Amino acid sequence: MGSLPTGAKLFLIISAALLPLALIAVFATLQTTRLADAEARARLRVTADESARAIAIELVGDMTALRVAVNALGTDPADAPSCARAQGVFAQQSSAGTRFIITDRAGHVLCGVPLPNPVTVRQDNMPVAAAIVPDNGLILAISGPSGDTSARAFFPRAFLEKTGRPSTRASAFSSAIVLDEDALHLETIADERPLDRMETMRTELGVAGLALRTSIRSAPVTSSLIVAMLLPLLMWIAAASIAWFVVDRLLIRPLRRLRGAVAAFTPGEELDFGTVHTLPAQEIRELGETFQSISRTVALHEAGLAEGLVRQTKLTREVHHRVKNNLQVISSLINFHARSAPSPDATAAYSSIQRRVDALAVVHRNHFAELEENRGLNLRTMIGELSANIRATASDRSHGLGITLDIDPYLVNQDVAVALAFLVTETIELAMSCDPAAQIRIVVKPADKLADKPDRAVVRVVSRALVESDAFREALSRYGRVMEGLSRQLRSPLHHDPLVGAYEIAFAITGRD
Repeated sequence: MGSLPTGAKLFLIISAALLPLALIAVFATLQTTRLADAEARARLRVTADESARAIAIELVGDMTALRVAVNALGTDPADAPSCARAQGVFAQQSSAGTRFIITDRAGHVLCGVPLPNPVTVRQDNMPVAAAIVPDNGLILAISGPSGDTSARAFFPRAFLEKTGRPSTRASAFSSAIVLDEDALHLETIADERPLDRMETMRTELGVAGLALRTSIRSAPVTSSLIVAMLLPLLMWIAAASIAWFVVDRLLIRPLRRLRGAVAAFTPGEELDFGTVHTLPAQEIRELGETFQSISRTVALHEAGLAEGLVRQTKLTREVHHRVKNNLQVISSLINFHARSAPSPDATAAYSSIQRRVDALAVVHRNHFAELEENRGLNLRTMIGELSANIRATASDRSHGLGITLDIDPYLVNQDVAVALAFLVTETIELAMSCDPAAQIRIVVKPADKLADKPDRAVVRVVSRALVESDAFREALSRYGRVMEGLSRQLRSPLHHDPLVGAYEIAFAITGRD
């Protein structure tokens, strides 16, 4: 439910809360229907038992009398009294069409009359065999002990229907005598429809595998029953919908308006809900007023912070300006003393110091220029200005000094910029001490070995003056310690290629210009 809107969640919660009530109402309706069905089954049981008992008594009695006659005629085919007794038993049903016949093995009639519906009856060693004549009646057959005589009795459908009719008919029912897949329908429900709900019971008659199938209508599925079952569900849906509508109007929509106003809030401004006093719930109105009060306080603090930031910016600019002026004063003093130096070596020493002060001034000036955007110092601009200052302050012996730049426009922070500026300056000083007219190439590129680290680049200073030699080793003793210290500040090893004459070191960048 995490991704559902609040209204949908609320509707589901309300629906779940009211669902037990709807289920109780539906259960009560179903229980009423079950009671009606149970009453119908009870009536069916009484009707089926009474009807089956009457038919079974009639069939068993007639077939018992017929068996006595068959046994007697099997002993004496001329036994007229036994035939007369059988005829007397069937005389009461003869008006309804009941017939019987007793024959010998050759098929000669010993007693009774031929049946109107001659049907083959398979006895299969059963005491009594039966066959159903569709829509006509029932035939029962028996044989004598020795098989010399046999008898058949025909019971018409009308006779069986009358015999099986119960004493009371409080409700319509249908009945049929069934034998395997055959059925002889006795009673039918005149207005039975395919969709009627029926209760059916099968009662064994105890004669030749016959059974009586009785059916009665269950409680009908009427429109009132459907309405009674659907009404609780409709009431549940209506109650959930009304509750959701009320809560949505009184709670969710006002909160949504409040959330929209808060979402559109811009720091430094005061929230204006416009119609907070018209919100329906007192708690929501108080919440809106609280947001207004908080936004008013935040606006006041934002104004104070903005004013303090302006003052801080002015102070920072003033400090940078004073530092820049102080560095310029120091550079000017060094230049002044260099002009009055007693020897060329002293002048060279002053120039070397001045170049280092100039390197720091370049970094500070570029940092101050980038302070407004706070993106970092541009290495191309910084090293370009640094190289120009070094050539400008070089001694007369270094008039042939050449510095070539191939620098990608990387951005670095101030700490990296200071260390790089001094490292480049020291490396150029090392090359100049070996060869005053050295040709130097400074390259800043991404390194192939650091392709998996896009936040790092490599600076490479190349000059033939940095090739391994006695003069180089002597000069390195003065500059090497400082260069190693600067490499530690950059947190990266400084590599020297003595054959090519190159120094290389990796450093962290903040981006590209």
